[in-house]
Amino acid sequence: MEPKAHHAIIGLFTIIAFAAALIFALWLGKSNADREWTYYQIGFDQAVSGLAKGNPVLYSGVHVGDVLEMNLDLENPSHVRVLVRVDRRIPIREDTQAGLVLANITGSMNIQFSGGSPNSPILEGDKNNPPLIMAKPSTFSNLLENGEELLKKADLLLTNANRLFSSQNTEDLTAILANTREGTDALLSHRDELSALLEQFAVAGKRAEEAANKVSQVSTNANNLLQTKGAPVLEAMEQALISIQTVTSRIDNLTLENEGAINSGLQGMGELAPALRELRNTLRSLNRFARKLDEDPSGIIWGGESIRELSK
Repeated sequence: MEPKAHHAIIGLFTIIAFAAALIFALWLGKSNADREWTYYQIGFDQAVSGLAKGNPVLYSGVHVGDVLEMNLDLENPSHVRVLVRVDRRIPIREDTQAGLVLANITGSMNIQFSGGSPNSPILEGDKNNPPLIMAKPSTFSNLLENGEELLKKADLLLTNANRLFSSQNTEDLTAILANTREGTDALLSHRDELSALLEQFAVAGKRAEEAANKVSQVSTNANNLLQTKGAPVLEAMEQALISIQTVTSRIDNLTLENEGAINSGLQGMGELAPALRELRNTLRSLNRFARKLDEDPSGIIWGGESIRELSK
């Protein structure tokens, strides 16, 4: 009889536990059914990996609702629209922000509301027409995206490094290092000559600096000379050019005013040309007569031959 009594007690305890669990579930369901909800649509422009239907909705870390639906935006499938419900007693305002937060180490995500100033109007949420709240990028999502990009860059870096340290490049690098060492040894063997050459460069640099100073001084003196003595000369030249321009203008005016008289004078000079030629011939004849008179005056005056002494 004792084993049967134990089985009866265990069965009775199981029935009581099942009934208690059923009563608790009914109470919890009735409690949720009695609560009033507001509904909002959260818009995400990035992936929502880890978020699922039924995940909690938090406000500053406190559970205030849950996720009802998750759908893609048909016009832009890269956007996700998530329908959530929130306890009506929790004020969701127009400046309240929404985002994703990490729920646990398994990668599960929750939606969390934050912010909302007391002066901002309350955003009423209706299930048939829920208002849209655009979510801000979460730190975890940015970290994942940046991590993926970082891994891609690291993989590319490793690939390029493998190409860089190929056998051919390694041999070339070894040859370059060997040539560099030989060049360094050669330079070290000519240290004295290099030191002398550097000293000569230093001396040449000093001389070049002195020459530059002299050129600068000459330029300064020339500038001073032009400013002191060159200015009066330039002014005198400018005055002379003005005077020449004035005289030229006067000559032009005089020529225009006496154009007729000048033309008549040029015609008269054309008529005087034969007379000038006759006068020139007469002057030539008088010149010859004067020369002959100077050489033999008696012959010219008396018309006979002059008596010349004969040398014995």
